Formats: sequence, structure tokens, C-alpha cells
Amino acid sequence: MSQSHQQREGAKQPERFDPARAARLDDPQRLVYLPPARIADLLDVRQGIVLDFGTGTGSYALPLARLLPRVQMFALDEQPEMLALLRAKLAADPHDNVKPIVPSELESLAGRIDRVLAINVLHEIGDRDLQSIPRLLAPHGEALFIDWNADVERPVGPPSGHVYGVAEAKARLTRFGFATKTVELFAYHYAILCSV
Repeated sequence: MSQSHQQREGAKQPERFDPARAARLDDPQRLVYLPPARIADLLDVRQGIVLDFGTGTGSYALPLARLLPRVQMFALDEQPEMLALLRAKLAADPHDNVKPIVPSELESLAGRIDRVLAINVLHEIGDRDLQSIPRLLAPHGEALFIDWNADVERPVGPPSGHVYGVAEAKARLTRFGFATKTVELFAYHYAILCSV
């Protein structure tokens, strides 16, 4: 089994997101049906450290950094192509509180993160990486998983067979030590706030 396959073992999405399709992540409509202001409310943190786990092009890290200026936003992605796009955005519109990082930099943050934010990642993430999230959190830290909802008809997003419905998502998170605190439904997404 290849290292890439091992990393994705347990993911519902068969293939890793293709960076050639990165422009889809910056579709302005996404910010309408999944508003950053509501995500900031759900994070419920005004200072400290937020890890945007699987930031992609930073389409949410950047507006959230504007809304939460006293939060240090670490924008993590495993794909260098995605982080290059984020760095280009930061060069054009600097944010002192956003730092792009790669997985090898996570160790220095272990036990220090107040909130992990994972948008459209739960269906993509392998079991091994999901299992690593709790140790990143500070005491009383929380993780907010927001993902495409397989329970609703959607004109956008991955096929329903590649994502979870709410009950299936909660069950997967429970298996990895997450305790559901709240669930909120959006037009095409669910948001599950968890403690560990």
C-alpha cells in the first residue's frame, strides 16, 4: 500500500482534491451559502490560535482572519500548489494573523490550538489524520467540522456518495474520540462542533 493511499485510508472521497480545480474553491457563492461571519460565531473564539485544517486556497482563512483580528490563523494544507495560491493572495492582501503551514510544522502546535476548523475536509481526510487532531487541541479546545451534506439535494459540491450525511459524520467523529456539542445545518452543509 502506498504512503498516499495509507494517508487517505478511511476517506469517503476516492481521490484527493485536484489543485487544477482550485478556482472552484474561490467561487464567491460559497461565501453566500456558507457565510464566514456565521463560521466565526460558531468558532466562538476572539483570541488564541485557530488551525484551518485543509485550508485549500485560504478562501475561508482570509475572511475569518479579518473578522477575528486577534486570532492567529494557521492555514494548513498538504498540497504545495494550494499553499502557493494562498501565499499569492497574502502577497496581494497581507494579513499579519495568517500563516500558511505544511503538515511537518504541526508538531510545534500540539496542545496549543484553541480551535480546529475543517471545512469540506471530513470526507477527504483519512483515519490517521483525523485521529491526529485531538492531540493538537489545547485543554478545552474544540474542533468545528463543516462539510457537504449528503442528506440534501445540492447543485454544487461532490456527489452525495462521496460525502457524509449528518448521522454518518457524527458516527465517524465519535469513533475518533470527538464528542458532538452542537449541530447546525446550512443550505448544503452541516456544521458539527466537537470537544474531545
